[in-house]
Amino acid sequence: MTKSCDVLIIGAGPGGYVAAIRAAQLGLKTIIVERDALGGVCLNWGCIPTKALLRSAEVLRLAKHGEAFGLKIDKTGFDIKKVIKRSRDVAGQLSKGVGFLMKKNKVDIVMGSARLAKSAAGQAPFVIVEDGKTKTEIKAKHIILATGARARTVPAAGLEPDGKFIWTAKEAMTPDVMPKSLLVVGSGAIGIEFASFYRTLGAEVTVVEMLDTILPVEDREISKLAAKQFTQQGMTLLTGATVEKIDKSGAIARATIKTKEGKSQTVEAERVIVAIGIVGNSDGLGLEEVGVTTDRGHVVIDEYCRTNVAGVYAIGDLVAPPWLAHKASHEGVLCVEKIVGKSVHPMDVSLIPGCTYSHPQIASVGLTEQAAKEQGLKVKIGRFPFIGNGKAIALGEAEGLVKTIFDAKTGELLGAHMIGAEVTELIQGYVLGKGMEATEEDFMHTIFAHPTLSEMMHESVLEAYGRAVHI
Repeated sequence: MTKSCDVLIIGAGPGGYVAAIRAAQLGLKTIIVERDALGGVCLNWGCIPTKALLRSAEVLRLAKHGEAFGLKIDKTGFDIKKVIKRSRDVAGQLSKGVGFLMKKNKVDIVMGSARLAKSAAGQAPFVIVEDGKTKTEIKAKHIILATGARARTVPAAGLEPDGKFIWTAKEAMTPDVMPKSLLVVGSGAIGIEFASFYRTLGAEVTVVEMLDTILPVEDREISKLAAKQFTQQGMTLLTGATVEKIDKSGAIARATIKTKEGKSQTVEAERVIVAIGIVGNSDGLGLEEVGVTTDRGHVVIDEYCRTNVAGVYAIGDLVAPPWLAHKASHEGVLCVEKIVGKSVHPMDVSLIPGCTYSHPQIASVGLTEQAAKEQGLKVKIGRFPFIGNGKAIALGEAEGLVKTIFDAKTGELLGAHMIGAEVTELIQGYVLGKGMEATEEDFMHTIFAHPTLSEMMHESVLEAYGRAVHI
């Protein structure tokens, strides 16, 4: 079978399917290839189903504290199978929704595994798709690689899925049992979210991080506050530590951990979650055959998502970090609009927000205090605690902080960092302001509704300039 199109997209995750929709909107004949499920890892095994799990944990946490709200809740508990089923149902519903969007926008879906193939000299590569039964050759003027990534493992240390003790995020979302004890290796957003989920459900949780702080990409002050709250919740946090080996010969896993003091410590756990990063799904794509340049498994692109091979582009987790769904979607639109000749701005990673949906939530955009000072910038820093906000107190969520960092000379917002209830929703206000090059004066003169958590954003800006009202 042979097909042809203007734009061929390999991978139907949040980068690929958004690129397909935008291409169709711009009048391009579009084909998208997917080997598994529409929506990719994010929708089926990442962003969405984990948020459903975390919502169940949040409801349980609130129910346990019902008395503090004047409510009488005699008994709390959970059915792990039903918790998982709800998560899977949410993912399934949204995957079907992506299929509907493809149909609505007249995007042709081809199921199967795709690889690039070399054409005759001087001609663009074409793509071969196989599903085990049929083989389809697709010729396209433009090919966008959006194959995403998978969890990075360390087989030498025993940190790879084994069908029993060792989980990646996928296994952690559909556990065979509710573990009484859990070791989480890696304290980025994925590791911390699972640590928070399982701790709320009652598991004894230990988190191991090789760097000297958890959530290492976040502002140090925010990371310390997060560590304090997680410790108060009963988590054990081992920073500056590495897992040297996992003994899986008994009824539980025994991890040998080298601490920051150089000593060996043994941690026993019924299950181990590996959350130490990702590896781009670049193997088997035929990249070597057509000459696409890669770097440690990720495709190298320019500021408009173009590879070194004419007519071939790449977006999302397959390329450079940050590896976030919303970054992939933005790249998909940017890439397609550049293809049709629209005037587009290159990706600015300083405008990409990062969110961790644990309890408490963490959200940020732009430079951390440490990074700003390392760049030699003179800064003004504002802080406002949740305890000073009426809405936070009314919600029973009085622990948290909003921190803003401004350039002392220009008033430019350099970064914003938050920890506390609903900050993953609040951060977008700072993202929008930073993208529009708003200064401290713009934020100060903005009217924030009362009573809202967003008022803390205003107060943090005011505090940076000695004008805070409620502290």
